[in-house]
Amino acid sequence: MGAAIRNLESKGLLGPRVKILDREAPLGYLLLLPMLLLLVIFLAYPFLFGIWLSVTNAQIGVDGHFIGLRNYAFERSDTVFIQSFINTMSYAAVTTVAKLSLGLVMALLLNQVFPAQRFVRAALLLPFIIPSVLSTLAWRWMFDPTFSVVNWVSVHYLHSNGVNWLGTTNSALISLMIVNTWRGIPFFGISFLAGLQTIPVELYEAARVDGASRFQQFRSITVPMLRPILAVVLLLSTILTFGDFTLPYVLTNCAPYNSTCMLSTWAFQIGVNGGYIGIGAAISLVLFPLLAVIVAGVLIGLRRED
Repeated sequence: MGAAIRNLESKGLLGPRVKILDREAPLGYLLLLPMLLLLVIFLAYPFLFGIWLSVTNAQIGVDGHFIGLRNYAFERSDTVFIQSFINTMSYAAVTTVAKLSLGLVMALLLNQVFPAQRFVRAALLLPFIIPSVLSTLAWRWMFDPTFSVVNWVSVHYLHSNGVNWLGTTNSALISLMIVNTWRGIPFFGISFLAGLQTIPVELYEAARVDGASRFQQFRSITVPMLRPILAVVLLLSTILTFGDFTLPYVLTNCAPYNSTCMLSTWAFQIGVNGGYIGIGAAISLVLFPLLAVIVAGVLIGLRRED
């Protein structure tokens, strides 16, 4: 085989190809081309087209014309948009803190040795594995004012009155946060568990020899060693939570009285159901500067740690 290849090289048939494959930098760019092409087609182009739509008066079936920042000015007088913005910020902040705290507890528990360890780890991944629509529909049934299993338990065992979970403003928003937290905890837990298993056991043994308590070990060893993973997981969770559409749309769809609208669902209501594509695109892009700053901050922080 080697003699045949050398023979072809001597004739100049394989020379250019072999030279490219032997050089790491050109080969790396060559292998990246398919992924870059997919990113341009399915990510960059829709994003840039969305920016263009946000500065036009485009409607469904009507070509838009450039109107500058008029769509963004309209948002300041839209009370539902303001409520959606507040809901989205509250939704992201509360659920991210809850998922971080409970996910870390979950990881610390799963990192212990106990019977049926692998089965328990696989079972706790179910909320993250089940399709969002199916799990949200199940929660919608659980929160139903008539057939709610949550209310049945509270009435029969806790001797308290049932709650109209999806029928009032505060309880409906809390319901959204509960479901999002339930669904996101496994992602945090498994990510933190992977990080915990990379921490050398010798560090904890040395800390115990020095008389460090469990809390001191957690504060001085676990948290610093998990900081890069924690930053990346928080970043991904924040981005996904800000852009969450399926869960709020299926569970409440802005009910009651548009009080549980998120920016994603309100953009859909205005842009698709209402037909005002330009305004819908502007609403969906409101958080982009904030997310860009968060991403840049996290990436700079991680680079400094390296």
